[in-house]
Amino acid sequence: MINIVNIHIPQDMSANNPLEFSRWLLAVLSTKMYPYYEDRIPKDTSIVIVSNHRSFMDAPILMTALSHPIRFACHHYMGQVPILREIVTGQLGCFPLEADKNRQKSFLRQSRLLLQSKQTVGVFPEGTEPMVKFTQPNQVGEFQRGFAHMALRSQVENLAILPVAIASLEEVNGSGFPLRLFSLFDPGEPLFNQPGWHPVVVYRRVAVLIGRPYWITREYQQQYRGKQAKNIVTQVSEYCQCEITNLLREGCY
Repeated sequence: MINIVNIHIPQDMSANNPLEFSRWLLAVLSTKMYPYYEDRIPKDTSIVIVSNHRSFMDAPILMTALSHPIRFACHHYMGQVPILREIVTGQLGCFPLEADKNRQKSFLRQSRLLLQSKQTVGVFPEGTEPMVKFTQPNQVGEFQRGFAHMALRSQVENLAILPVAIASLEEVNGSGFPLRLFSLFDPGEPLFNQPGWHPVVVYRRVAVLIGRPYWITREYQQQYRGKQAKNIVTQVSEYCQCEITNLLREGCY
């Protein structure tokens, strides 16, 4: 098992180039990546990347597969834990969400500003649970719907939501740190208040399957009001979850 803590980051590695760091990390870990359906990636528009999530490698994998920096929303504790904080925020350019009651407002505000400045935003709608409980490569948890609300409130015309499946073909599994250690940095997260260890999943071979984009048009944004809002949010969320589930079935051969 590779000790992630002891991986040496070169001093000249640019903190402003998450794509460069992502490619370097995959090379250090000897990960072989196989991208599929790259022709589905929208051009010259704001994009929200939505993906399944099992490993600390998921953000670097997606950036490398799409050959583009992606600003990922990440859990509050990732911006608090030493070493992890420097990698996640400093090298990968992720933006940690605020704790507890301010989490949703923080996510909506930061994502909207990034999309309006033509940056690509990444979201893992399964939340924290698949990261702290070992899951099978072809398994997808229930999607939280905050990303759909964010896209519909973004005030960005012709916004593309791009579902992407990360299908592990070969991996190494190990344990990182006791879960209760993370509760020191985020006491409000109930998943950390239990015995056991935070899993560490290192991909050896991984397929990245790009789905068909879902376009948030002006018409959809106008429907996002009153009783219609819940229906359109459900439609967006279920589309992305079904697309990723089907791509995983195809990719996990």
